[in-house]
Amino acid sequence: FRAQRELGSNPAVTSPLGPSVPQGLASVFSNRASKKSAPRSENNNMGDGEGYRNPTEVQMSQLVLPCHTNQRGELSVGQLLKWIDATACLSAERHAGCPCVTASMDDIYFEHTIRECIFYNLKVCGNPVGIQVASEDLCSEKQWNVCKALATFVAHRELSKVKLKPTTPRTEEEKMEHSVAAERRRMRLVYADTIKDLLAHYVIHDDLESKDYSRMVPAEKTRVESVELVLPPHANHQGNTFGGQIMAWMENVATIAASRLCHAHPTLKAIEMFHFRGPSQVGDRLVLKAIVNNAFKHSMEVGVCVEAYRQEAETHRRHINSAFMTFVVLDADDQPQILPWIRPQPGVSGGRLSSSLSPRKYIVSCKQAEMPLSVPWDPSNQVYLSYNNVSSLKMLVAKDNWVLSSEINQVFRVYTLEDDKFLSFHMEMLVQVDAAQAFLLLSDLRRRAEWDKHYRSVELVQQVDEDDAIYHVISPPIGDDPKPQDFVILASRRKPCDNGDPYVIALRSVTLPTHREMPEYRRGETLCSGFCFWREGDQLTKVSYYNQATPGFLNYVTTNVTGLSSEFYTTFKACEQFLLDNRNDLAPSLQAL
Repeated sequence: FRAQRELGSNPAVTSPLGPSVPQGLASVFSNRASKKSAPRSENNNMGDGEGYRNPTEVQMSQLVLPCHTNQRGELSVGQLLKWIDATACLSAERHAGCPCVTASMDDIYFEHTIRECIFYNLKVCGNPVGIQVASEDLCSEKQWNVCKALATFVAHRELSKVKLKPTTPRTEEEKMEHSVAAERRRMRLVYADTIKDLLAHYVIHDDLESKDYSRMVPAEKTRVESVELVLPPHANHQGNTFGGQIMAWMENVATIAASRLCHAHPTLKAIEMFHFRGPSQVGDRLVLKAIVNNAFKHSMEVGVCVEAYRQEAETHRRHINSAFMTFVVLDADDQPQILPWIRPQPGVSGGRLSSSLSPRKYIVSCKQAEMPLSVPWDPSNQVYLSYNNVSSLKMLVAKDNWVLSSEINQVFRVYTLEDDKFLSFHMEMLVQVDAAQAFLLLSDLRRRAEWDKHYRSVELVQQVDEDDAIYHVISPPIGDDPKPQDFVILASRRKPCDNGDPYVIALRSVTLPTHREMPEYRRGETLCSGFCFWREGDQLTKVSYYNQATPGFLNYVTTNVTGLSSEFYTTFKACEQFLLDNRNDLAPSLQAL
């Protein structure tokens, strides 16, 4: 979820180790004198050989027949979800060596629909399970991606606890997915709490007076309730209901609810996280409820809830799953149509989430190129902004096509990467400091000015939680511009999850209503940057810094590669000396972070 924006003729750029940048900084990006790879890639003997295939990979191929389609002649999303779940389960069981059940399915965004008589291919592998759906027109041989999904499964064995084998990512894609898996798990764990907090504290501002009442539909008219009896064909060999079957039933009632608003055949564009809160078995009655939460100009959000009970006399129902689905209505040219407004039920408008409250908003849902460089900070989006911040850095770190551009004294290296519209650099050095201590010292940006001349002053604006903080940074002027730069930066830090994982400090720009652009400063923005710390031995740490920029940065390119490397080296040496001087410092300000 990296962000990008084309910078103008006078771009706000980032420095080698901070916000501001001296003249002639970016020459290293176009230097290709040395085509060496990063050491971690050199030492990887496994490579991406042509014959390599992930041992957990499972492929399913299907021909879309009339029995699989909806009223528009397109593959039913419910059927697609069943195929996705079945294929993913096979991959999970291949890795675990025992039966598995679906625990969750992360957000799914559908790029294309699949028509009848189209060949459809599912490719699944990894842990957590990653699913890639593609389709092919067998007549024209045209291929296109349909969607990607990430699922989590729980290994289940009745008589003993299952210990899963560790996975070893080999390809660049596998490495990137593996590196952000911990962030996705973190987001899933706090998902329910985020929803509850949003419902409790968010105030809905709905200007009903400005809407066309003639096209308003009462929310109650979109309500749908359906009961399904779980039969043996709906369950696996353990008697548990297939997760894909439940998701298909949920999609069915959501589509009916959406149809009642638009009086047409809606198209599902996105699903926001299926999270299974408990199992259901053969013989259960599943109650599925759906209602349109809110409608906007071209899209509507439908909330779906699933509860289970065993006998008709039971008064207590078990909560099985909930999800939010976004629908559009397409015309003959596949363009979205304008939708009627939704009239909330009197007295309950604040009790149900609407798309305007959806906690991911565009942070997760937009494509990479559609995201702004500095996203607005919103407490309701806190978890997802932090996730985006850390995962963007981890994905940058995991790329394996870094080019060694400069090396000083065989201890300091500068690597560069040109990838699509992004220009990135990576610096690394071994430091005689414990990794945890280096992590603590550099986590507090208020001390950055002690070693980085590109930081003039740093103010802690908000300590969001233990791992996230927002800072306002003032940097010296750049070149002939007399104005200093200022930045509003979200700093997100993470400790290692497993042996071999690095400590991470991720930085990116955000916007705050309390810190708007001021005439005395030139507002700068950082796209994706931060530190990683790898423990190389007792009191020995590999400190790596990463920074990503857009092509506008090339306005500052010169051919002074030697001077550039020297600038990097001087700043990194100052950082090393700061770490050595303060390695025994456990100030309260650091402990509180």
